Amino acid sequence: MSDTTSTAEAERKAGWRTLPRNVWVLSATSFLTDVSSEMILNLLPLFLANVLGVKTDIIGLIEGIAETTASLLKVFSGWFSDRLGKRKVLAVLGYGLSTVAKPFFYFANSWPVVLAVRFTDRVGKGIRTAPRDALIADSIDEHHRGVAFGLHRAGDTAGAFLGLLIATVVVWATQRAMLTLERHTFQMVVLFSIIPAALAVLILALGAQDIPARIRAARPPALTLRGFDASFKAFLFIVVLFTLGNSSDAFLILRGQERGLSVLGVMGMLLTFNLVYSLVSGPAGALSDRIGRQRLIVGGWLVYGLIYLGFALAQVSWQVWALYGLYGVYYGMFEGTARALVADIVPPERRGTAYGVYHTAVGLAAFPASFIAGVLWRVFSPAAPFAFGAALALMATLLMRFWFPRLRRTKARG
Repeated sequence: MSDTTSTAEAERKAGWRTLPRNVWVLSATSFLTDVSSEMILNLLPLFLANVLGVKTDIIGLIEGIAETTASLLKVFSGWFSDRLGKRKVLAVLGYGLSTVAKPFFYFANSWPVVLAVRFTDRVGKGIRTAPRDALIADSIDEHHRGVAFGLHRAGDTAGAFLGLLIATVVVWATQRAMLTLERHTFQMVVLFSIIPAALAVLILALGAQDIPARIRAARPPALTLRGFDASFKAFLFIVVLFTLGNSSDAFLILRGQERGLSVLGVMGMLLTFNLVYSLVSGPAGALSDRIGRQRLIVGGWLVYGLIYLGFALAQVSWQVWALYGLYGVYYGMFEGTARALVADIVPPERRGTAYGVYHTAVGLAAFPASFIAGVLWRVFSPAAPFAFGAALALMATLLMRFWFPRLRRTKARG
């Protein structure tokens, strides 16, 4: 092994060991929150379709409204955290609101009630996400930013894996038939979700600390894109283009059921996805610190495009299961890396606003993405939304590979 390789390996290991307290606390918070959330949210499309008899276009509408609501709030929450000079209070408020909302899924008996609870839960997500991401970025130096966000995404997804595992056990223990979801099973899962959600808020409230010296601006920041350079704006544009083809994962769940997966089969498919996502996130984040964020994002989007094309062509249930497992590779490569890239290309005193703008841009695209997917599914075929997503992923990949680096180089020369 060369001296250069030995040094890189030593720096990587040191990076994991020396991550600050905030990164670990926020990772633990996300872990517990996803234990709670993923018990419910991955069964929600089946609850809507199997129990309430809701059509796919309405499911797409619910998901689009919920996610767009969250993302619209993120820009204001992120900007306010910059202006306030504090991140923690908004993060605690957001996690707390989602925790209060979740138990009301137990009483849902129509899709408008589901929409109301989902809306409230996403309001909490909208309040917390940008300040939380900014707090992670504030707490770590740029050379270990990928590791920090990779760990956070790994914790988040490990929680999703455990939550799904618990939900799978509940489904197995409470249902006689496994082809469709039953109401009493969904209600039992909701009850199990309350404890980890409450623990997450407690850990965050007691364990996290603001880093005021790194987020205090000379004057209060304005809620505007002025002040951000062309590379950040270009990244937003490319991500929005990609997201227009990245409809809610509810359609992947429905695709699995449409191809013959039972409820337990769907749960197994989701467990596989989250296990892969969790295992890939940390190493991918560390890799982005070494080879650059842009390369990893391009690779992740290429993986995504191939997988979505596979979803369009899938004929039998095991193919959907395998593709959904590989889908975790894309998430592991992209999610944490994209958040680290945002911190790389914006001023430190405007990180909250930048994360808010980033998440809002994604959310605004999520509404038409999910609605379009529902319409394509109903009017053309269940394969149509996935072919559409693969085409847009290819376009975004080309822009990220050839256009975005040119803007970064122009900024560096300037």
